[in-house]
Amino acid sequence: MGNHFGSLDWILILAALLLVGMGLLSLYSSSLGQGDFLNFKKQLIFLSIGFFLMMVVSLVDWRQIKNDPFFIFLLYFLCCLLLFMLFFFAPEIRGTKSWYRIGPVSLDPIEPTKIVLILLLAKYFSLRHVEMYRIRHILLSGFYIALPSFLIFFQPNLGSVMILILVWIAILVLSGIKLRHFLILTLCGLLVLIFSWQFLLKEYQKERVLSFVMPELQPQGIGWSHQQAKIAIGSGGIFGKGIGQGTQTQYGFLPEPQTDFIFSALAEETGLFGISFLFLLFSILIWRILRVCLFSQSNFPRLFSIGFGVLLISQIFIHIGMNLGILPIIGISLPLVSYGGSSLISTYIGLGLILAILKKP
Repeated sequence: MGNHFGSLDWILILAALLLVGMGLLSLYSSSLGQGDFLNFKKQLIFLSIGFFLMMVVSLVDWRQIKNDPFFIFLLYFLCCLLLFMLFFFAPEIRGTKSWYRIGPVSLDPIEPTKIVLILLLAKYFSLRHVEMYRIRHILLSGFYIALPSFLIFFQPNLGSVMILILVWIAILVLSGIKLRHFLILTLCGLLVLIFSWQFLLKEYQKERVLSFVMPELQPQGIGWSHQQAKIAIGSGGIFGKGIGQGTQTQYGFLPEPQTDFIFSALAEETGLFGISFLFLLFSILIWRILRVCLFSQSNFPRLFSIGFGVLLISQIFIHIGMNLGILPIIGISLPLVSYGGSSLISTYIGLGLILAILKKP
């Protein structure tokens, strides 16, 4: 046991812990303004659970998971079932049914679904990468993504659907998809976007996209969030206003400072210095994950690491883009930093699998 923990990638672990630490710092600050520290306390508990599960998962031999298709498909079935049951048992919060309410805790099944789908796709393509010229493998893998994506879309949660599609495409590309197949997929994706805009997207989702393109149309509506986020970021300066001193964060001008706009809250109170440190930590974390592609001797760990890496990168990019006003607001949290137990624990489980792979590449 001692040899196991001594062989772990402690640089990755430290980067992940420091990122959560920055999130806790921002949570504490915004809790001061709200006069409510419940989320801060719960996040500490989620961190303890997540770290424990990461260490437990790091003990697992990933080859046993890869060689047991029943286990992965059981997890996939359970995730799809949980997503489906949301329509019947989840409370409606701000027009969406995305969480199960269990006492003071909310459970979001989308977060573990992301990890399970990466596992499933990594196993599927690691066995068939030499047959990627056959389009049926692309279509079947697309079905695995389409089923949970369909359930998530009608919650509605467009942001998470986009993340899953990006992960699927990244794994497809690494698996060796042919250029003409990729172009066909791109064309199909454009047709789906046009169809979705006309027939599937709800009005508030269209408003979010339009407010991104033309924020002046709703300066006191959807566009308000973008404006306040940019004010918070710009007012932080080099060293920030100090923890608990950000006017946008403390006086309620910045919407959702603990989740969707935690990047803006951190920028306001820690400034360019704090944000640069945040980027450094994310860069270290992503590099330690993606280097699995360089050292692994089989396709499964390569595909899992690229899928998990793209999952984190896409969430980071979209979250920061939302805060900077260069992307529509679609409710994507900042991994390890934003408040949320399901996201934090699921990310730590994913990191535990990366640690297990690094131990036996």
